[in-house]
Amino acid sequence: MAWQLLFTIQRQGEEHCVPSDLCTALESPVAFEILAYLAEKPQAGDTPRGIAEWWLLERKIEYQIAKINEALAELVAKRLVLEYTGRDSRTHYRINQHKNKEIQTLLKQRLHDIGPPD
Repeated sequence: MAWQLLFTIQRQGEEHCVPSDLCTALESPVAFEILAYLAEKPQAGDTPRGIAEWWLLERKIEYQIAKINEALAELVAKRLVLEYTGRDSRTHYRINQHKNKEIQTLLKQRLHDIGPPD
């Protein structure tokens, strides 16, 4: 059987590969998300409400945090956003007010090119 790497799950220091043909056997994307969560945390168990509130939400938050970190890195690299260490010792971000004119031009151009966000 030919196995194609769809993604890997990190659990207890080991990588577990999920074959693409298994993924095609699951018609529901939610079923796939539940299975992936259970593969990462095999001791987990919950009600449908708990799965929605905790498991799937946790996975979506982690995905969004990764995307936000990528976006912030781009904004900081272009000096449109400044990063600083707050009193809580965590990294915080704020707009670079010295780049306000450039930022406004960029936002207006983007809105003109693609229209307002959905």
